[in-house]
Amino acid sequence: MDWKLLGISFVTVFLSELGDKSQLAAIALSGGCKSPRAVFFGTASALVLTSLLGVLAGAGAAQLLPVKFVKAIAAVGFAVLAIRLLCFGDNSQETEETTI
Repeated sequence: MDWKLLGISFVTVFLSELGDKSQLAAIALSGGCKSPRAVFFGTASALVLTSLLGVLAGAGAAQLLPVKFVKAIAAVGFAVLAIRLLCFGDNSQETEETTI
């Protein structure tokens, strides 16, 4: 097992999931229920399943396409998302001013 890759994967996903919509949904679900353990196991298994699907899709794409090409597609996708968030991400102030 590649322990360095395991550590990098853990830290990356852990930090990216903090404050994410899935964590906020888990907070909301556990706040209004009598069994937080069930919410934990449900949300944990959902995260594991989505991670499994992502790994399988990535491994499949890497077999069909060169790894550099897959990394380039991911990099461009993240760059487009970042530019979109920076330029168009916070329109709440503009819409509040126009409705008042």
